[in-house]
Amino acid sequence: MNSDLPVQLLGGITPREFLRDYWQRKPLLIRQAIPDFESPISADELAGLSLEEEVESRIIVEHGERPWELRRGPFAEDAFSTLPERDWTLLVQAVDQFVPEVATLLEQFRFLPSWRIDDVMVSYAVAGGGVGPHFDNYDVFLLQAQGTRRWKVGQMCSSEETMLEHADLRILADFAESEEWVLEPGDMLYLPPQLAHFGIAETECLTYSIGFRAPSAAEVLTHFTDFLAQFLSDEERYTDAGLAPANDPHEIQKDALDRLKSLLSEHMNDERLLLTWFGQFMTEPRYPELVSGESIDVDQLREALTDGAILVRNPSARMAWSEVDLGVLLFASGQSRLLPARLKDCLKLICAAEALHHDNLSVWLDDEDACNLLCELLIQGSLAFADE
Repeated sequence: MNSDLPVQLLGGITPREFLRDYWQRKPLLIRQAIPDFESPISADELAGLSLEEEVESRIIVEHGERPWELRRGPFAEDAFSTLPERDWTLLVQAVDQFVPEVATLLEQFRFLPSWRIDDVMVSYAVAGGGVGPHFDNYDVFLLQAQGTRRWKVGQMCSSEETMLEHADLRILADFAESEEWVLEPGDMLYLPPQLAHFGIAETECLTYSIGFRAPSAAEVLTHFTDFLAQFLSDEERYTDAGLAPANDPHEIQKDALDRLKSLLSEHMNDERLLLTWFGQFMTEPRYPELVSGESIDVDQLREALTDGAILVRNPSARMAWSEVDLGVLLFASGQSRLLPARLKDCLKLICAAEALHHDNLSVWLDDEDACNLLCELLIQGSLAFADE
């Protein structure tokens, strides 16, 4: 995608202008971001997904006396018959991983790194339905798919905000509304992290939420240090050779902290290890149990492709790649592989292509490393044969 060409999805501004002026800064209302948009999934189909064990779903009901009630799926078939006529919402996570037509929607967001995209949550609400005023710690695009919803935005928030007392929901006790809009099918609202917002269904409606991964500093430190620890021997410890006599044996002096910082920075500043961890972390599948494959060898793969087989990415898998001094790294479903630099174009193809087949893989089928990689991805489950 040319970042300097205006796009309909962003209301006629360029991706470069959007990233400069709005991304992680301020909201943007885009009328008819996707003109004549028709939802590829109906309310009944969404409800059907919420009955499945592997699908993450919730129902939030607003009551008069006890304002907010959370019910977690999977739901029984009769769960919806007991709900009131208004003021409730069904939310289903990662619908893009179960409905291919929803996943194709993400192609319109390729001006952003694909490894930053988390999932497409779809919500169905009856009139009055909503999840209360709240804020998210990540960017989100809210695409209206059916019916109308009123969106209100308020203050920028932090962890210090006062929340209503609720065991599972983080609903703001104070919401200072600054703007509001009614969105119709095809309209989209972009919201930066930590901006308070409140959506209320005006009519029966479907809303798509395209959310983005944003690990917290606590997650980064915890997971990265756990990752680093795998490579450190027990003999590598704090040392203080050349220590000067202590004036006060109870004092921790600055030179002790300097030695400690040196010990930490030696490993924390290893860019290759940081990249390896980050790539693995950001490609971890939301549902790892859905990423599984079967054994295949190079000869079987070549024969299958020659006979017309097509490989596709597992909808639950995530992939990314990066260049390093020793070659190229492929990240797939939380794992990494260091490969020769000559395979760079092969990795780009694997990550970007909707399908892999004999025609677009022909230049790689005589390369043993490329074929071994494809087999590994099939065995891992990140790739699969299209007819399976």
